[in-house]
Amino acid sequence: MRFSHQTGPNGPQSCRLSVRHTAAAVAVATVLAGPPSSAEPVRIDPETGAATFEIQAHGVSLSLTQLLPDQVRAFYVARGFDLDDADVFAGACVYMTVLRNDTTPGTLDFRLSDWEVQHNEEVHPLPPLDDWLAQWTARGVPDSARLAFRWAQFPSEQSYAPGEWNQGMLATGLPPGSRFDLIARWMIADQTYEGRLDDVRCTD
Repeated sequence: MRFSHQTGPNGPQSCRLSVRHTAAAVAVATVLAGPPSSAEPVRIDPETGAATFEIQAHGVSLSLTQLLPDQVRAFYVARGFDLDDADVFAGACVYMTVLRNDTTPGTLDFRLSDWEVQHNEEVHPLPPLDDWLAQWTARGVPDSARLAFRWAQFPSEQSYAPGEWNQGMLATGLPPGSRFDLIARWMIADQTYEGRLDDVRCTD
């Protein structure tokens, strides 16, 4: 995981926290310039085995928690999706995503269209919410089920005052078992920040 702060007329300044982990252990290396940062790279739910990848820096918290395909499938079938349609989303490497403005000096603004996934040495955007909604319309998913889907997703863009936060489902569109890096970007007081979660794992 890395967190960088890009600002100033004379070029970028950075505050980065890098984390790499293996099955046996987690190695943490930090290079800091500016306010202190902290991260707990992976937490494992003892009941489900789902992993949470997270970072905390400059008063902002970002986390991705694996959602098991069975969890996602059951959630949407209960809200009016048929099994085939629910399977499409359940197999798209879905996470419960939380972004918090804990203690920043101003409003946090973000757009998911500025976030990227790095996978197999290629960088691409996250699947847009509108693309999912268009697919559900084409597949004949009922209006009520599409509305439930929309409200369950992490917002496409949002502003959070200090103390505000939100959560929702976020799909990477990657196959099960994939590993990727997430590059997230946001603005605080006209300054651009970038948070990076490295070696995030999709469930098998």
